[in-house]
Amino acid sequence: MEKTFHAPYTVITGASDGIGKAYAFELAKHGMDLVIISRTQRKLEKAAREIGARTGKQVKVIAADFTKDDIYEHIEKNLGGLEVGVLVNNVGMLLCRQPHRFLDIEQLDQKIPDLINCNIKALMKMCRIILPAMVKRKKGLILNVSSGVACSPWPMYSLYAASKVFVQRFSRCLQAEYKANGIIIQAVTPFGISTSMTGYQDPNFITFTAEDFVRTSLQYVTAGDQTYGSVSHQLLGSAIQNIPKSILHSDVLLDSMVEYVNKKISIQKKNECSKTSELAK
Repeated sequence: MEKTFHAPYTVITGASDGIGKAYAFELAKHGMDLVIISRTQRKLEKAAREIGARTGKQVKVIAADFTKDDIYEHIEKNLGGLEVGVLVNNVGMLLCRQPHRFLDIEQLDQKIPDLINCNIKALMKMCRIILPAMVKRKKGLILNVSSGVACSPWPMYSLYAASKVFVQRFSRCLQAEYKANGIIIQAVTPFGISTSMTGYQDPNFITFTAEDFVRTSLQYVTAGDQTYGSVSHQLLGSAIQNIPKSILHSDVLLDSMVEYVNKKISIQKKNECSKTSELAK
């Protein structure tokens, strides 16, 4: 892949765990050296050691909190001199795993700018930093991780869903602007992925492990400006878009979703407590 995009480095945001870390492992297997960026230095260094030991590739780390405004000079300085062929804009945050109506979100005034900085501003700023060199080389790949919730209005996760719509639309606009420069820019819009953000749900036909999803989704990088990353997620997205909004947004269905998610979270917390108790014996 490094030959395909004419530069040896991949830059991945939100790469210390979950989907970002899975992208790091998979792209290292394709021969790319890495720059992984996330908030916690300790977790980054641990991920870098694991990836380096298993793949033999060079892994550079940059600690940066994407909820903040003042990090991009630091990032750009640390990327100086590196030829970046692939950028994966993966960093993102979910305000709360439990579904909430907008006004019921705790500490809403602080969480609004945090989410905008992390889910929206980070994407634009990282493209601003890395895209110019790709344009100059007339080669590059940018993968922007959106979400399946961008395919339809998603009540109870309104801020998160709206931010992922931005990721999708911004990506598709950039692809139209820079496709003639030989650059692929794609929005990746998965549904269920088993990560810490989703409470490590059990994998099934719809819910993938991060590793399986990334491996599958990379097969679609030339398939257009947007991909669901898998056949099952494509089918789910099509099905949801065909459900009448009067049903999808009904109080009965929304209340059922809240009850289902909260029940799943409660079960997961009980399982975590049980595991902790067993370890303490």
